[in-house]
Amino acid sequence: MPDPPQEENKNIPLLGLVSLLNDASSEIIQPILPLFIISLGGGGLVVGLIGGLSDGLPSVLKILSGYWSDRVGQRKPLVVAGYSLSAVGKLLLSTAVIWQHVFLLKTLERCGKGIRSAPRDAIIAESAPEKTRGKGFGIHRALDTTGAIIGSALAYLLWQGGMDFRSIFILAGLIAIIALGPLIPVRETIKTPSKNRGRDLGISSLSPDLRRFVVISSIFALGNFSYMFFLLRASQFFAGDLAVGAPLLLYIFFNVVYAGLSIPSGIWSDRVGRRNVLLVGYVLFALVCAGFAYVSTVPGLILLFALYGLVFAMVDGAERAFVSDLSRASTRGTALGAYHAAVGLAAILSGIVAGLLWQYQSSTAPFLFGAVAALLASLLLMRMRKNAGMGHAEATA
Repeated sequence: MPDPPQEENKNIPLLGLVSLLNDASSEIIQPILPLFIISLGGGGLVVGLIGGLSDGLPSVLKILSGYWSDRVGQRKPLVVAGYSLSAVGKLLLSTAVIWQHVFLLKTLERCGKGIRSAPRDAIIAESAPEKTRGKGFGIHRALDTTGAIIGSALAYLLWQGGMDFRSIFILAGLIAIIALGPLIPVRETIKTPSKNRGRDLGISSLSPDLRRFVVISSIFALGNFSYMFFLLRASQFFAGDLAVGAPLLLYIFFNVVYAGLSIPSGIWSDRVGRRNVLLVGYVLFALVCAGFAYVSTVPGLILLFALYGLVFAMVDGAERAFVSDLSRASTRGTALGAYHAAVGLAAILSGIVAGLLWQYQSSTAPFLFGAVAALLASLLLMRMRKNAGMGHAEATA
């Protein structure tokens, strides 16, 4: 793959800035959302349903938007539409009076992510040479997670300052609107529509290695349930105001580690291969889940949140880069959409299972389930070819 033009190389920091601002707005909401749900009468199962279904139901949009961006030869309009819809959903969360409203509005907000994710990731993949694609995704994830740090820190400060849930949601929505600004100078990376039309939408259009990896990443996603359960687990170690404040601080710490290690992890995946980095990340997540199940001290909890951040730094960008490596340039949006859709659908089941285990078994049961799923994904990933994805894009573009 030849180096992208200079104006396309600017897309990655621009999209990173958009994600920084948008994620700041999201993370103002995320740490307090499980507490808001509980305040409206929801329990552990409801938290799991909202966490899983709001991520999973829009998943069909991810493959459709990726396919459509390939077919019409335009990715940016879908990215703009997706971020705009998310901003509206965040603003409307301030009107929720029962947990069912939160479910509907959170799903609307995540539909925006469903529309934008695949075409945005395709722009990132096409804006960097294949040999440094891991670094490109690492830069984007680092900026995205820096926004999470800012947002979760704001959530803590606003909560400590006495701002109520609804006012916080309104502020988050306004920041999401501001995030649309840096999208203006982003340039399209796809030059002509795909000529393959309808058959690109089918799973048969994906390479065998890509189909295999989509299954593996979905199994991992099945065990990688919502962050909300990690925060609820942390809240069990504290009482009074600390039951809210301490999990927020731990969530900030998690995001600091995630942001700080995303770029080094992306560079590492460029050097040693995506498969190897993902294998380490999957195994580490299994250990982290087991740790959350059996941790009994606050220092141990802090260490586990640091390792949780390391797992995300290793896995999040590397999975997207690996999918890009295994896909053809002409159908990269479709491939990324299929990946996002499969992982999102796994999130539906993941949230339901974790919620049921939390409510009807114990607060440690979801983490044991997550450890088993991550180990299974690790074993299947070990069976993939060591050189899977290497040179694939150049050979099949």
